[in-house]
Amino acid sequence: MLKTGRERLSHWAAAGALALAATLGITGTAAAVPPPPPNPSDNEISSSQAQANAKAGEVGQLTNQLAEAESRLTDLQDQVELKMEQANKALVDQQAAEDAADKAQADADAARRESDAAAQQIEAARKQLDGFVAGSYQQGSTMGSISAYLGSTSPQDLLARAQLLSSVSGSQLNGLELMEQAQTDKSNKDAAARAALELAQQKRAAAQAAKRTADTAQAAAVAAQQGQAAQAAALESSKNAVEQQLYDAQQRVSGLQGQRQRYQDWLAQKQREDEERARQAALAASKGSGSSGGGGGGGVAPATGSTGSAVERAIARAMSQLGMPYAWGGGNASGPTRGIRDGGVADAYGDYRKIGFDCSGLMIYAYGGMVSLPHYSGYQYNAGRHVPLSQMRRGDLLFWGNDIHHVALYLGNGMMIEAPESGMVVRVTPVRYGGIVPYATRLVG
Repeated sequence: MLKTGRERLSHWAAAGALALAATLGITGTAAAVPPPPPNPSDNEISSSQAQANAKAGEVGQLTNQLAEAESRLTDLQDQVELKMEQANKALVDQQAAEDAADKAQADADAARRESDAAAQQIEAARKQLDGFVAGSYQQGSTMGSISAYLGSTSPQDLLARAQLLSSVSGSQLNGLELMEQAQTDKSNKDAAARAALELAQQKRAAAQAAKRTADTAQAAAVAAQQGQAAQAAALESSKNAVEQQLYDAQQRVSGLQGQRQRYQDWLAQKQREDEERARQAALAASKGSGSSGGGGGGGVAPATGSTGSAVERAIARAMSQLGMPYAWGGGNASGPTRGIRDGGVADAYGDYRKIGFDCSGLMIYAYGGMVSLPHYSGYQYNAGRHVPLSQMRRGDLLFWGNDIHHVALYLGNGMMIEAPESGMVVRVTPVRYGGIVPYATRLVG
């Protein structure tokens, strides 16, 4: 296996160098290589990759479930809005029915008052008729007969009796007509009162039915709203679970790969160190076995600007700007600068008045003096070597969007540093995998 072969090679090289140095009487002065980091086997990496692939399929299923839940949530929201409108309609109908019932009741009350007035008129007509009848009996039973005329003593008496008879008869007839008219009016008013009251009862029943309809619709709307809240909570839980599982899957894929890469870097460093020691030993041997090794100064100067140190320098520069305001268009290789106007969101947040960074400006500053980057995340994506996210390492650039619109610097262990958006500051945050570009960009190494 790769691990065993390389370990044997490094051990042989180290053993040979140490033996040669011991033979020549040399005490090595180079710094010792630190202990090796864990080196997962090929089987471990393959198994991890298989588990990651399985988890990716599960994440895909959860993503589909999330999409279905969002669709159901949209439908439920439409149903809630419909039921609320139905409740509003029922309330309007109820009010209209109540108004109609009130009017019908008022009409019934008015008809009842008119009926009572007609009854009083009947009673008055009856009393008047009774008076006329009583007066007729007081004048004599022959009043109105021929004897009333024959009993007169003079023409003047005859005329007076005729006038009196006419007056009494006319009053009687008038009283009868008034009583008959009053009775007719009373019957009409009674009928109108009954009709108005029946209408009032119908309107009131309609109002009560409308009220029940309104209550039912309102209850349905409330139940639907509660269902919506529960669905939203379940949706949020599913979303968190999807993101967490996706994050875990990505971490498992990259974790062992990162360990393997760190081990390979350590092994390469150790081999260089072993070779340098062997070279120093050989150089000392060529100057004579009695040499104290002082000629070692002719060796190669210690390497500077290695991949590891460049990455750590970039990360340190970026981390030094934590809390710096976001300013659209801000930042260069020397540090934060004043933002620029964009005619939109950035202007609304006053970015053009702030000193700070935007996302690509922070990357320019992080790698300032090491890599020259354009002030546009889309161009920065192509400024280095593309590596799959499963192989991303500390110092790589991460990007988001089909049309790339954001960039951040990967710190390792699932964390990144970024200048997020207007109104926020430079921050460290977990890597967001939603919408992330599947390749990272490696600028050094």
